[in-house]
Amino acid sequence: MNGDDGMDEIGQRLAVATDVIRAAGALALGYFQKLDQLTIKSKGLQDMASEADLNTELLIKDSLAKAFPSDAFFGEETGPGAIEGATGVWVVDPIDGTQPFVSGIRTWCISIAYVRGDEIEFGLVYDPCADELFAARRGGQATLNGRPIKPHPGKDFTAGITSVGYSNRVPAATVLHVMDKLLHAGGMFHRSGSGTLSICYVACGRLLGYVEGHMNSWDALAAIAIVRGAGGRTNDFLAGDGLRNGNIIVAGPSQIYDSLEGLLP
Repeated sequence: MNGDDGMDEIGQRLAVATDVIRAAGALALGYFQKLDQLTIKSKGLQDMASEADLNTELLIKDSLAKAFPSDAFFGEETGPGAIEGATGVWVVDPIDGTQPFVSGIRTWCISIAYVRGDEIEFGLVYDPCADELFAARRGGQATLNGRPIKPHPGKDFTAGITSVGYSNRVPAATVLHVMDKLLHAGGMFHRSGSGTLSICYVACGRLLGYVEGHMNSWDALAAIAIVRGAGGRTNDFLAGDGLRNGNIIVAGPSQIYDSLEGLLP
């Protein structure tokens, strides 16, 4: 294990996970640079997976299991492994933004969160293409490549760009409702194909806010930790068994959070 004996249990896990996410990023980036050799499969409408997703998740899963064998693991590709009653659960998306990834677009990332009970203890999101690592521990300051970050100072939708997520798990009318309200309020929308990365952009002030009618926990939890650590606000994503079932997601600066929440039906 790569943890310092002087660290607490959470600090040890954060230190190890930081090394693991960079190693996973290097593996995924290698696949991204050889897309013509990649085996790609459809998991459903606008839902892709490749050997890069699976092998990146297995690298993360095996590395964390070796370091912390008593922890449970919940990954997008391999599913929930004995998470009932587990003291701690790793929640992982090996490549968020697989559709951009397989299309040769650089808006994808790797996400690792660590959850105990009803708390997200820390989150890490790594963008290998930009070599940007977002990180936050509960109660601590969120950082981007080690430097503190904070959300956008804007006070209404005219001040910046709002990211609107969408998946076929919700009716198309839901996202049209959000767009209509946002545009009529003088705002502008953004969608990159990676909700995780977009929420991190909210944390560092590149985007004004993020809303989506449903998001899976492996996409959301690490980025939520980062927004909160940056001083922003999110909904209680884990409510109603959000870990297993997913939930709505609203994230943004405190001063416009209510307006963001009001965009959803």
